[in-house]
Amino acid sequence: MTGRRTITTDHIRACLAGTRPPDDPTCIAPATGRSDWRRQLVEKAGTELRAAAVLMPIVERHTGLSVLLTERAAELRHHPGQISFPGGRMEASDADLRHTALRETEEEVGILAHQVDIAGYLDVLPTITGYAVTPVVGLVVPDITLRIDASEVAQVFEVPLEFLMDESNQQHSVRRFQGIDLPLVEYRYGPHRIWEQRAAMLTILKDIHQIKERYEWYPEIT
Repeated sequence: MTGRRTITTDHIRACLAGTRPPDDPTCIAPATGRSDWRRQLVEKAGTELRAAAVLMPIVERHTGLSVLLTERAAELRHHPGQISFPGGRMEASDADLRHTALRETEEEVGILAHQVDIAGYLDVLPTITGYAVTPVVGLVVPDITLRIDASEVAQVFEVPLEFLMDESNQQHSVRRFQGIDLPLVEYRYGPHRIWEQRAAMLTILKDIHQIKERYEWYPEIT
């Protein structure tokens, strides 16, 4: 193979083609590898997980694709100050997880539903706070005007997708939580620490992209 691959919106659509939201938004698929930490975390919770969804907003800039992330407000009860994706708990009025992700995104940062093209869905992940979170990957138009809800979001920033898809930018460790070894991935981008669930979601997207690339399921960009 010759040339250098550059990730495009067409590649993202190809990677996620055929994915769909889970029939049961609280069902966690077993983790691959030697330790089924996802199932152990669900069992440790002892109660049914609550359904939630986040939007992974990918924006096309003149320099390439970037991922929009938020820093949670310091006053929030859960994960204050951490880097996150816009999203939250599924409400009874939400038609589906897609609606949850888009509603929460509009509430938190002002991106409107018609400005997002849903490319697909990633694996549902459990959290230590009792949620089952479905990542919804959305391609966002570049000419957005953000309206940040300061009660939830301290700031918004973007990270090049190529940076996040480069395994050399990852740091790996293990966190012991209530007797469970949780594999952690972490990115450092400027002053920002992207880790825990958000980094895990990005790793899932990276793995899907690399598998597709390895078997040439989409054309090479020269």
